[in-house]
Amino acid sequence: MTSLMMILGIVVFVIGLLFSIAWHELGHLSTAKLFGIRVPQYMVGFGPTIFSRRKGETEYGVKAIPFGGYIRMIGMFPPGDDGRIAARSTSPWRGMIEDARSAAFEELQPGDEKRLFYTRAPWKRVIVMFAGPFMNLILAVALFLTVLMGFGISQQTTAVSSVSKCVIAQSENRDTCKATDAPSPAAAAGLKAGDRIVSFDGVKTDEWDRLSDLIRANPGKDVPIVVERGGQDVTLHAKIATNQVAEKDSSGRIVEGKYVDAGFLGFSAATGVARQDFGQSVSWMGDRLGEAVDSIADLPGKIPALWDAAFDGAPRQPDSPMGVVGAARVGGEIFTLHIPPTQQLAMALMLVAGFNLSLFLFNMLPLLPLDGGHIAGALWESLRRRLARVLRRPDPGPFDVAKLMPVAYVVASVFICFTALVLIADVVNPVKIS
Repeated sequence: MTSLMMILGIVVFVIGLLFSIAWHELGHLSTAKLFGIRVPQYMVGFGPTIFSRRKGETEYGVKAIPFGGYIRMIGMFPPGDDGRIAARSTSPWRGMIEDARSAAFEELQPGDEKRLFYTRAPWKRVIVMFAGPFMNLILAVALFLTVLMGFGISQQTTAVSSVSKCVIAQSENRDTCKATDAPSPAAAAGLKAGDRIVSFDGVKTDEWDRLSDLIRANPGKDVPIVVERGGQDVTLHAKIATNQVAEKDSSGRIVEGKYVDAGFLGFSAATGVARQDFGQSVSWMGDRLGEAVDSIADLPGKIPALWDAAFDGAPRQPDSPMGVVGAARVGGEIFTLHIPPTQQLAMALMLVAGFNLSLFLFNMLPLLPLDGGHIAGALWESLRRRLARVLRRPDPGPFDVAKLMPVAYVVASVFICFTALVLIADVVNPVKIS
């Protein structure tokens, strides 16, 4: 049964992956057709074609390798300086430029002269290239809202799961009390598992983060604590101890391996599934967006640890970069967890949503061959044309993005190497959520 559920989880993720890719390319396709650009191909996947069908002037199909997709637009790059596609050069860099330019004019048909991508106004090209990543952002937001407001998310509550018998510094990483350890304030006050803390020092506490901050901020203080026990409110009194506890960052998340001296009561909070309202959901998504941006910025610094995990048997870090294979494996693990099916589905949707958020951010990097590179080229063309008009100089014409193809090949090579490293790590030393 476990193997069957693992396979089911992988299948669910792969379906979500394929839909995300198709959804991304649909953004490019719909806006390109809106602006009259001819699109010969719309493909989900790479490699050999499994299925295709032509409708109108566009061939729609699915390819064997589900690691991406593309649409092919006529005239992605302008012709050479002589108005024609330049002859093949023996220079490797020049060859890259001319190969890209030639590919942009494949399948050119009579009447296509006015349907070329590069002939569209820069703002239209920006919309066409931005539409793909934007579709991923829309899908991510829709999935996040569905889970947060529909299913709810697992989070710590103000209910008491267990009470610590003594005060132990969290950095000591032990559970057994020593004779020299002082009793915990929670135990001394008579706090019991199953209690729900209603207020702390006169402040209502509906959320765990609020309660945690209040406890941390009042070391050494005698405080009244109102708990709900058996349907009745009971008032307890505790003197908050000073203890070494895990540090929190500005967003309230625990910082691994760092500790501070703060107030300590001595109990474990129970977890529960709670639906979020729209405002809470927006705030939650804002936090995740900031974390995703930070993760992309931190990618270069994580490569050494990723290499060690792939080739030297070092432990795989929980925040290690993860590829499609690793994400599929995590998707499979989700369906083997001993949690309600609704929460399994919610976690799977969260995984697909996070994948789409990463696709959006990654594709917006201003580097060719990513969508952001084409957006940057169109914006640069618009800027220099405007400057030419202001300075009363001749129109410089379209910006030849093809001249940046050597850079694009370097970026693509780095990306391929990084993808291969992540793939090896995902196979030999995968990230595990269980």
